[in-house]
Amino acid sequence: MRALVTGAGGFVGRHLVARLRADGWDVVGLGRRDVDLTDPAAATAAVRAADPDVVFSLAAARAKATAAERAATVAVNTSPWLVDALPVRCRAVVRLGSSTEYAASSRPLTEAAALEPRGFFGATKAAGSLLLRAAAAERGVRAVVLRAFQVYGPHDHPTRLVPVVLEAARSGRTVPLPARVSRRDWVWVGDVVDACVRAADDDELPQGTVLNIGTGVQTSTEELVAIAEQVTGRTIATAPGAHPGREWDTTDWVADPGAARRLLGWAPTVDLAEGLARTWATVRDLT
Repeated sequence: MRALVTGAGGFVGRHLVARLRADGWDVVGLGRRDVDLTDPAAATAAVRAADPDVVFSLAAARAKATAAERAATVAVNTSPWLVDALPVRCRAVVRLGSSTEYAASSRPLTEAAALEPRGFFGATKAAGSLLLRAAAAERGVRAVVLRAFQVYGPHDHPTRLVPVVLEAARSGRTVPLPARVSRRDWVWVGDVVDACVRAADDDELPQGTVLNIGTGVQTSTEELVAIAEQVTGRTIATAPGAHPGREWDTTDWVADPGAARRLLGWAPTVDLAEGLARTWATVRDLT
């Protein structure tokens, strides 16, 4: 089986490529160093050259400070050229969406929740999900959108919360925290990768299926720090109010993963304490 992974150089993309190759897939990875995904002609040529049976669409951009950056983010996150570039042999596109495509909710979010994106990034991800489903339906290509909640694990970007907290445990630095309570549904990167592979393999999934990939458990930032102290055996200093927070932060942010369980047979296998322990094992001895 031949797979194309866009965003192969990113956090989840690197883990997915490793899993696919371990499973015996022939993998073509596309990252920023390989092709400019804001250039439709270049991106189309790269997809056609890859000649995939399955596409994993993981490429994502976040820059928004200028008009040019916003335009580039829209181009990457919507990838309007993708479906038309696919060869006839391609049978499925699995898109990694985002929980920020949804409006905030005090209840666990189902796939029927309103699309009221939280911020510019969420808006571009929602647009990309809708465009993919519509274009794939017209081409007769099976499309699946996996709306991942807060993904974490080894080799994440160093500015994200889990790497910052574990680096503080290692080095003694102080973790800046937002003043208001923020809760997220933390899902292990290996579990997200497993959902991607299952979605690609399952030809019985209906066209345009959307599934939430989360644990159904939400954890505040302060609780995450406390769990990190337990698994590392180290005290982690914090500075409440020193971080401005994120535009999508909310007191309630949790998935209802029931549909993924029913349709994919997928369930999270690694809880937050175990995931932090595994991640800590990859960084604790760094010098």
